[in-house]
Amino acid sequence: MQKRILILGATSAIAQATAREWANEENAQFFLVARDQAKLDAVAADLTVRGANRVECEAIDLTQLALLPALIQRAEQALNGIDIVLIAHGILGNQHAEEKNSTQAMANFQANLLSPVVLLTALTPIFMQQRYGCIAVISSVAGDRGRQSNYYYGAAKGGLTLFLQGLRNRLQPYHVNVLTIKPGFVDTPMTAAIQPKGALWAKPEAIGKGIVKAVKKQRDVVYLPSIWWLIMLIIRSIPEMVFKRLKL
Repeated sequence: MQKRILILGATSAIAQATAREWANEENAQFFLVARDQAKLDAVAADLTVRGANRVECEAIDLTQLALLPALIQRAEQALNGIDIVLIAHGILGNQHAEEKNSTQAMANFQANLLSPVVLLTALTPIFMQQRYGCIAVISSVAGDRGRQSNYYYGAAKGGLTLFLQGLRNRLQPYHVNVLTIKPGFVDTPMTAAIQPKGALWAKPEAIGKGIVKAVKKQRDVVYLPSIWWLIMLIIRSIPEMVFKRLKL
């Protein structure tokens, strides 16, 4: 059965890898959203070659919150309904700069928390009326516990994770699956400055395969790669009086 898929942040490495999996397997229709039209066109061409039935694109800055409800309406109309939505945009930010500059700190929250919340608020009535579908959102393992090295980013992702938990509870009676995706370290352009890359780093292609599998299985939460479930279980279990003394 052909899937109608909306991807927000479609030029990110993880989103591209996931879309390629869907194009190969689902003969899907796509509505792709990101800031850069040239990059969107390149992604659309690639998906078409891989078997996508139809690809439409719109270039928009997803941190422009006032524009987002109308964007969702246009996407729904273009696809004539939405079976799957993947929210994949965000920024890593700069912890040291954010500690000194509230404007940069708020930009982190705007991209990683407020923008997804506005999008999800606009999407919710559509899925409630349909009474089926999947809302998949990329959060992060960084949202599981606050660490001194990235607590602005972690707080934004933690807030998003909690919002998704509540939305999942709300949409369960409507048979809509809400999937929280928690990647660990992923080798993407966003993390290019982090060196060296160790054994725990994954490639976007592995994350994309994991997302597609989790959507099919109607999972609630997925850690990718799966080893991060155990890692974060251990980290969450450390007593605060000990944890606050660690250099993490």
